[in-house]
Amino acid sequence: MNGSLRSMSPRDAATTKPFPWPGLLILSALVFVSVTSEFLPTGLLPDIARELNVTESQVGLLITLFAGTVVLTAAPLTTITRRYSRKSLVIVVLLVFVIANALAAIAPSYAVLAIARVVGGLAHGLFWAVVGAYGGYLVPKHQLGRAVAVTSAGATAAFVLGVPLGTAVGHALGWRLAFGVVAIVVLVLVGLVVRFLPAVRHVEPLTTGEIPLPLRRDKSIPGVVIICAIVLVVMIGHNLFYTYVVPYLTTVAGFAPGSISALLFVYGGAGAIGLVVAGTLANRYPRAGLVIAIAVVAASVVVIGMFPTLTVIVLPMIVVWGIAFGGAPAMLQTRLLHTASARLRDVASAYLTTAFNVGIGGGALIGGLILDRVGLRALPFVDAAIIALGVVLVVVGDAWLRARHVHR
Repeated sequence: MNGSLRSMSPRDAATTKPFPWPGLLILSALVFVSVTSEFLPTGLLPDIARELNVTESQVGLLITLFAGTVVLTAAPLTTITRRYSRKSLVIVVLLVFVIANALAAIAPSYAVLAIARVVGGLAHGLFWAVVGAYGGYLVPKHQLGRAVAVTSAGATAAFVLGVPLGTAVGHALGWRLAFGVVAIVVLVLVGLVVRFLPAVRHVEPLTTGEIPLPLRRDKSIPGVVIICAIVLVVMIGHNLFYTYVVPYLTTVAGFAPGSISALLFVYGGAGAIGLVVAGTLANRYPRAGLVIAIAVVAASVVVIGMFPTLTVIVLPMIVVWGIAFGGAPAMLQTRLLHTASARLRDVASAYLTTAFNVGIGGGALIGGLILDRVGLRALPFVDAAIIALGVVLVVVGDAWLRARHVHR
């Protein structure tokens, strides 16, 4: 790329500009409501099941349905809309989120609630493909870890405040109001996006005489595939237990139903600590930090499974679990943005979103099957076994990529 074109690049220009706090904080707020909306049924699972006269595992399948929609539509929608304005797409998907949550709030039956989750899933996949890469267009490459930590803070805040607060509102005033509040908050955020989110140029211009190569020949694809595989395995393991953590804590661990919001708050607060740690580790110790975080997740849930009725052990392990898992997604996203070439970022983010949601939906599905056939007590042990495979995949994948680079 010649000098005149390089001087026009938003990413290069960003090196001389202040850190784009306003734009990144708006993205963080969007992630907050998106994650809150996605996992709201987890905290309200017993309430929804009771009112709609379905089983708790059927409500858990709403997570699977939502995630399955994302899996099927994220990559195709991202490819179709690849040349459209990123900011305009953010606004469109937010408006669809409003519709989905409003429909969930008034759903008269399980079938209508399922339709609302499908609508939300359609928006969610494209949302993450766009927003997941958006921060990368606002900062130079050496600030990616910091930018991802800021936007990922929205996801952590969703677990700290969004899901627990939604759970508390749902318990006190009805689960429908919780979905209605989310719809209103998203509508407010649409106005903030229109006014304050900077537009970005996401299509890389070609130099004179340069021939555009198809994306399938991009040299960063193997690294992206390995990262997506790690995400898939870890999220399956995590969500087969986390989706049903509320009935586990009340039934197996013996916590009072009224204490669940506080426990989710503790877990989310621990995740916030993990995210702060990840903001440092993602750039300084990307391999070791990720391996340690995932391994600690596996160890903590095993301890919970071994001593579920000992509050003095379970509570500290919930904190350790939250810290370890809170930083893992941010480290994986930062690694993706470092690994994927600039022209592959949007598509890579779409496939990362697909991997996350296959893991979320697959975990909820597997967890539901285990719940129905074996019982709640088996969930943390299966969780740990699958996440241990994720640790192996990180180590083996890194070794393979290093060898491939050496012998290229």
